[in-house]
Amino acid sequence: MFGNLFEDDEEESFSSTPSKGRVSKGVEEPPLARGRSNLCGIKNQGGTCYLNSLLQTLLFTPEFRGKKALFRLAPDELGCLDDKDKPGAKVRVIPLELQRLFTRLLLVDQQSASTSDLTESFGWNSSEGTNQHDVQELNRILFSALEHSLVGTSGSSFIHRLYHGTIVNSIECKECGNVSQRQEDFMDLTVCVCGVSSLEEALWNMFVEEEMFDGNNLYRCTQCDRLVTAAKSAKLSKLPPFLTMSLLRFSFDFSKCERYKETGRYSFPLTINLRPFCEQTDDDDADYSYELFSVIIHKGGCYGGHYHAYIRDIDQLGNWEPPEEDCKLKTQKRVQHVVQTASEPKLKEDDPLSVLTTIISQEPLKSVLLDQLGQKLLDKIGSSWSKKFRKQHGPIGKFLQLHKDVFMLVSNGTRVALKTNPPTTQDLSPSPTKETTVVAAEEQPGSLPEPEPEGHHWFDLNDSAVTPIRESDIEKQFQGKESAYMLFFRKTQLSRPSEALGCPQYKVPDHLIQLAEEENIKLRKRREDVETSNNTIDLHLHLGPSYRLTNGALQPLAEDPGGPTSLSFDRRKTVGELRLAIYQQQELWEGDMVLTVARNLPAGLHLYNTLTDDNVSLYAAGIFSNSDLFVWNGREVCGAGVLTGAQWEPLLLTVVRPFLGEDLEPENNVGSGDGGGAVENGVPGLMKEARGFAGGATLGEVREALGEPEESLICQEHKARGDQGAGGEGGGASGWRIFPPDDMQRTLKELSLKDGDALLVLEPHSFDSSVFSINGDVVTVTTPSDCRWLQVDFTPAAGETADEKRRIKVPATGSMLLSEVKLRAAEELLSQRQQLPGAELCLRQVDCTGKLLPPVCEELSVREAGVRLMTTLILCAGVAPKASQLFLNYCVGTAPSADMEMNIVVEKTCTVKECLKLMLDSVGLEGTCWHLRRLDWCEEVGEPLMDEDSSLIGLKVQSGDTLVITEGQLPPKGFLQLSVWLHSSDPGAPAERNRTDNGPAGESVVLHGHNKVALRRIGPVELSDEVSLEDLKIHVSTLPALRNACVPTVGFMRVWQLEGRRLARVLRGPQLTLRKLKLSSGSEVCVQHLLKEENLGPKEVLLNVLMGVPGERSYYPSEELIWDASRDSSARSLRACLAAHYGLAPDSLLLAKHLPDRCSWEEISSWNQQVSSKKKKKKAESLLSAPFHLKDGDVIGIKNLGVDTNRDFSTEQDDWGQQRLRELAEQRRKGEQAAAANGDCAPKKTAKSRKPEVGLSINVGEFR
Repeated sequence: MFGNLFEDDEEESFSSTPSKGRVSKGVEEPPLARGRSNLCGIKNQGGTCYLNSLLQTLLFTPEFRGKKALFRLAPDELGCLDDKDKPGAKVRVIPLELQRLFTRLLLVDQQSASTSDLTESFGWNSSEGTNQHDVQELNRILFSALEHSLVGTSGSSFIHRLYHGTIVNSIECKECGNVSQRQEDFMDLTVCVCGVSSLEEALWNMFVEEEMFDGNNLYRCTQCDRLVTAAKSAKLSKLPPFLTMSLLRFSFDFSKCERYKETGRYSFPLTINLRPFCEQTDDDDADYSYELFSVIIHKGGCYGGHYHAYIRDIDQLGNWEPPEEDCKLKTQKRVQHVVQTASEPKLKEDDPLSVLTTIISQEPLKSVLLDQLGQKLLDKIGSSWSKKFRKQHGPIGKFLQLHKDVFMLVSNGTRVALKTNPPTTQDLSPSPTKETTVVAAEEQPGSLPEPEPEGHHWFDLNDSAVTPIRESDIEKQFQGKESAYMLFFRKTQLSRPSEALGCPQYKVPDHLIQLAEEENIKLRKRREDVETSNNTIDLHLHLGPSYRLTNGALQPLAEDPGGPTSLSFDRRKTVGELRLAIYQQQELWEGDMVLTVARNLPAGLHLYNTLTDDNVSLYAAGIFSNSDLFVWNGREVCGAGVLTGAQWEPLLLTVVRPFLGEDLEPENNVGSGDGGGAVENGVPGLMKEARGFAGGATLGEVREALGEPEESLICQEHKARGDQGAGGEGGGASGWRIFPPDDMQRTLKELSLKDGDALLVLEPHSFDSSVFSINGDVVTVTTPSDCRWLQVDFTPAAGETADEKRRIKVPATGSMLLSEVKLRAAEELLSQRQQLPGAELCLRQVDCTGKLLPPVCEELSVREAGVRLMTTLILCAGVAPKASQLFLNYCVGTAPSADMEMNIVVEKTCTVKECLKLMLDSVGLEGTCWHLRRLDWCEEVGEPLMDEDSSLIGLKVQSGDTLVITEGQLPPKGFLQLSVWLHSSDPGAPAERNRTDNGPAGESVVLHGHNKVALRRIGPVELSDEVSLEDLKIHVSTLPALRNACVPTVGFMRVWQLEGRRLARVLRGPQLTLRKLKLSSGSEVCVQHLLKEENLGPKEVLLNVLMGVPGERSYYPSEELIWDASRDSSARSLRACLAAHYGLAPDSLLLAKHLPDRCSWEEISSWNQQVSSKKKKKKAESLLSAPFHLKDGDVIGIKNLGVDTNRDFSTEQDDWGQQRLRELAEQRRKGEQAAAANGDCAPKKTAKSRKPEVGLSINVGEFR
């Protein structure tokens, strides 16, 4: 409806009603009122479209909801919903909730009603609302549930009375004529679709055609007492008032073993006579005649889709409007537009005044609704106001207000018209129906649309949406993926009383009408509150006496740190009322008061248009929430005149001046940038200063304001194409374009200058050829920080002192080869000392800790090797690898130390066996009982390189890696190498969340519960994956670090598996193998000594429980608790276990699980569901599954509500952790934005898997 008029700033919308989806301030958004159809839809809970379609069909079956059916049942029969949770109370919840839902659909003024209360009465949980089911199945299950719920009431038979019919199946012996009959009851008829073209043909096949038993398929006649030829047939014996036809659209293809949907054409009539299909045909035709009143439609395939319903409004409850009129009016308007275009001058699409004037003048009513003006502009020129005119002319509301001589508001401010051609009062009728008729009559005289026949008004009820349709639209559902699925017929002799037509309250019980009236009152009150809240805007008032004019912008006085004054005001009120409110707030104000729209710019506060019309509303004046208003006398601020308007917007420019090393102190606000700034120690550089200037000021006036003589040069920073990559090479000289003399008379806006641009000011006496050079109209500035170099340090040889260490700078660029850098450095060193130790030299980088990195490949350039300019390289003895080689560190036996590590250069394609042989030859070792191992992350000997025939590059061995030559044969496959840690807690240490402190090598501190746990690495173990957990404990107990430990049996040892340096799970089951425990090579385990023997079962969970300190945001020290969840894993069981542990009542405990990754707590609540007595063994919600997934080591917080009323589980550590998470999220967001700016592609989303099918059921209590 709004088009793209408000796509940039929703709060600047030119509409008096809140837009859809707008969040009210402090007030919950109420449901929308009913649309023009005056019918109420039903909200979709995620997958309940099948339920919505059936419920709407039952609602529009007046006999189902009438006084003799559902609404006949009084509370004394059904009970009261308030008593449903009382023990022993028999409350028939399903019919009660159905009554309330139907009452809301009939009487409550809302666009759509919710079925959450009804589905809760079904016993459905929240996940059931997202599962898709078959509407035919629901129809039978719902009727069965209603019949069981109404046992023993006056309405126990109304489902049977309305929908029950019978079929007589007959088999006639062709030899003796004996007929065997059997009656069959039905609530709906299932008719075939496959191989049939129409409903009549399907019924003919079912009830007229006979099935013969002959040949090999004979029938045993009871009278003949032998196999005979017979004929089988079926007839309708009893016809119900309402006949439901279920179409078998879904079939199974046995050749492909898959389901499919029949999408071929299948017609059905609007009225049908069933006399040919009935057993008795003596009655009148009216007894056999049915008319269609509902069609449930399925769109999609056999594995999912969407349901909606075409329903005839029997009681004429809705406002039906011809649905095709909109299309007709658009076609007629296009024809009229073509005729008018031929006689009118060409539209100026770049002139907003011309566009809006043309749109309004071409309207039949000579006016346009405000909330439709944006869409009409989009249809007219193909672009929205926001994209085409907003940047230059502001919001459309502000534009209309600035052109009061052209536009005027009529119809209480809801429409806009032209002052030169105002509409008449008759044209502005508020009735939508009348307006549509007038438009149609004016555009096509004498050709009114043909009205729909009385009593045949059809609507499409599609969840929350209700739209009128024509009866002819039903034929569109005969075939295709969107086609009819269920048909509902009613006998034509069923008539409705005249008082029921158009009266939704007809036969509705008084107590339900009263309930609906109360709900409508609450809705009206909520909508009024939301309307008030949505129209209340926050204004920032800037008082003139608190500001001064500086550099073309308004700046607050230093002695007034209070800042702007906030004021909340209703935007529907006028400017005069706002001025009066400010007068009352500022009691000391003297003189005139002028309100001017202001805006905070980088240079300061700037004023725009002044609010002069006291009778216009703030909304029409374009004032929105968080607007800035400047309150002043309209003439001056602190004695200085103020220039207002967009043309005088101030710009914040960076003024750059040379600093040539004189004894000058830089001024305030001087900062250093990437290429300049005041350089220390008298080194020449640039000084930068931020200054504000009016956008309408000329460049010459800027020069005068800076106090520069006329002969000074003003330059703008100049960036040529391709300069972007210079920064990556360590800097470079910066270029500045000199403004020619003619530009001195041009304004800053005309020169396209913007906030943040830099201006270089050069005086003649400050020109220095060593820093500044001029070439035509370009000045090049070269400062020491722009020089490109690499620092090369020479490592002193043995016997030299640290003072003899030499350092040189080599001029370099990103494209220079590293071999040339080494050559220049060596030449410089040779000039200082005639000989260098060693024959081979190489260049190596250093990391932040001072450790030497692998030698760089000298065949590569500085940029290709990843070497940054203005960094340090070490020139030392060694061989530099080629591009096809790897530089590897290695040692023998144990983890390397500084004096034992050796290095070697090998080809990348070299195999592990060849590499091992080269290393053994280098150290003088012989034999074949050697293999290579990697170093793990903690610099310990890690996994072996198992495949000796694989290349190093294939095993992802990189240059700089360290390999360890280990004695012994390679361990056979299937052996695991596990890293073992020792667990020891330190209760005295303060707990800090989400932190892992890495101490000395082999030590770590992690958080377990609320205690810090010190983990000490005690060494690796290597054993087969077929050994048991008990064997693992025995093997671990033989490690040197545990030999002196007093452990009676392995039952006094608990083994944890570490994941991400966290205690993840307890390994349980002494006889289970490591393979079944899913341990892999490289896994880390932690051994904990216990004070008593432990043997955890598979369903026993080890929890850390924390009891809250009453009145404080802290907890007592944590305790370990073993919870047996084998029989009952619900919240009730855990609460009972904790209550027994602490000796408290279970009802007084409030539980929550700590989420360390989020630094928050998730409260554990019980689920209460209504289940029937026959299904008492229904599976309860488990804490071991979603959403809690309780596991070993989880932290459970406990609040004793008997002494502590604070239900908040968070602590100060949680607040600190959440703040840290927000900072990390902000860093990630900025990183993603930077990656998007660089053109990185987002990862593709994987396709969603289909949900498994689940059965549909409705739980009903026992009422017999």
